[in-house]
Amino acid sequence: MKFQDMPYQRVDFDQVEAQIKDLMEEFDRAADGREQFAVHEKFYELTDRVNTMMTIAHIRYDVDTSDEFYSKEHEYYDEKGPVYSNLVLAYQKKLYASPCRAYLEEKIGPVAFKNMEIAQKSMDEKLIPLMQEENALVLEYNKLIASAKISFDGKELNLSLLRPYLVHQDRSVRAEAWEAQTAFFQENAEKLDEIFDGLVKNRTAQAREMGYENYLELGYYRMNRNCYGQKEVEAFRRQVKEYFVPFAEKLHDRRRKRLGLEKLEYIDESVYFKEGNPAPTGTPDEIMSAGQKMYRELSPETGEFFDFMMENQLFDVLGRKTKRAGGYMTYMPVYHSPFIFANFNGTSGDVDVITHECGHAFQGYLSGQDPIREHADITMETAEIHSMSMEFFTEKWMPLFFGDRARDYIDMHLEDSAAFIPYGCMVDEFQHIVYENPDMTPAQRKAAWSRLEKEYKPHLDYGDNRFFGQGGFWQKQLHIYNYPLYYIDYCLAQTCALQYKVMMDADFAGAWESYLKLCRLSASDFFTNMIKEVGLGSPFEEGCLKNIVEKLEKYVK
Repeated sequence: MKFQDMPYQRVDFDQVEAQIKDLMEEFDRAADGREQFAVHEKFYELTDRVNTMMTIAHIRYDVDTSDEFYSKEHEYYDEKGPVYSNLVLAYQKKLYASPCRAYLEEKIGPVAFKNMEIAQKSMDEKLIPLMQEENALVLEYNKLIASAKISFDGKELNLSLLRPYLVHQDRSVRAEAWEAQTAFFQENAEKLDEIFDGLVKNRTAQAREMGYENYLELGYYRMNRNCYGQKEVEAFRRQVKEYFVPFAEKLHDRRRKRLGLEKLEYIDESVYFKEGNPAPTGTPDEIMSAGQKMYRELSPETGEFFDFMMENQLFDVLGRKTKRAGGYMTYMPVYHSPFIFANFNGTSGDVDVITHECGHAFQGYLSGQDPIREHADITMETAEIHSMSMEFFTEKWMPLFFGDRARDYIDMHLEDSAAFIPYGCMVDEFQHIVYENPDMTPAQRKAAWSRLEKEYKPHLDYGDNRFFGQGGFWQKQLHIYNYPLYYIDYCLAQTCALQYKVMMDADFAGAWESYLKLCRLSASDFFTNMIKEVGLGSPFEEGCLKNIVEKLEKYVK
């Protein structure tokens, strides 16, 4: 069904509560594991319907944040979402404690039961008011970012539409665009600090209500980290500082020479070529058409997937003034339909949507055919392997998008992928510092960010920029406000995607089979087990990053 034709009706959570209670009573009456699983299939049907309605409302709000109807629906679900989470948790407690656990675990897998255990450690009815307050603060931040109206080049632009000017080949244009962006953040600095301070204190209060010292333990549970913890993440970040930071600095210096600059400044941070970054040669419609050709040629599975997406109009990618910033893939289980939301702006990022977000969506399309819903509950570091690896698997089709600058794009993408890892680890370490020290002032948080920039990105020079130069860059990173502790997942996934890059250059067909297997495994096993099963090295193991850097050296010499 086309997205525009999908009917929407507000979820009545009083009715949902009654239905879940009925299912719990039926579950208790069940004579054996078979009967309990039959009840669980009814639970799938109910939650599929609820999640689909919530997702449709979420998308329709994001595509136009000025829409009054869906704005009210968004606020409604922000209020009721924690209530619904608590209802689901109550049902899962029954499942978890079932005397027929062995039969149920055989049906839905041990990962699902580990996730239920984690869910019980991360949610309690007493948290609902705090979670509602947290949602309201996140919404306030997103509305503030989406409200940006920046006068530039004779136009009124939001932050997404300003992006092409921030990477413009003319350095003076870049400088002006960065100044315009700085002015927006400077103007809203007090409000940005106020919202984040509220979020840190709110999340800390939630953690203490659950008996934790600070938000980190609760946050790891919320991120569903079911096979590793802070110790492993710290070991990974240490390897990044030792091996990837020096490698990334070589890449930045290589870029500096290519740009013909004596030193790199912040306005040059995302610029790779003197003549400007490669940009797609076609219109948005032509980009989508090229994507369809690419996926049909890549494999039968990807061809079927992309045809389904196009036929059912499951993309909203054009940038608009009242559209939420950023991009994502989401899923509507009733229709077995992924959906891709993005903001095309004429940069190479438009093509990244067709590779990265489609990597997520392709995996969602495959896992949607699995009747066990828990297998779709992918942890984020696994989900990001699907997307980041697809960026590399599609490289040979880049001439469709970039013409004679395809090689430039491929080189830029590899450099950017490798250089991202230090930045992503910096975001993660910053969040650990913030939540370990919830009483830090805004100035202290910015000082901590500035210190980390010197460790992870020593080449970076903000000059006399009055906002970003004072440690404020993190406030434009939506994940830090919206999805605490998420960003390290990108880094773990990128180390796996870079391994696929090396594998596919030696044996493309073998690498693709490994990737397909990983997509189909979905969340049926733990991350640390699955990557080994498909032939990837664990990012947590000593020597993994050293090995990756050594193999990447040949690409950048």
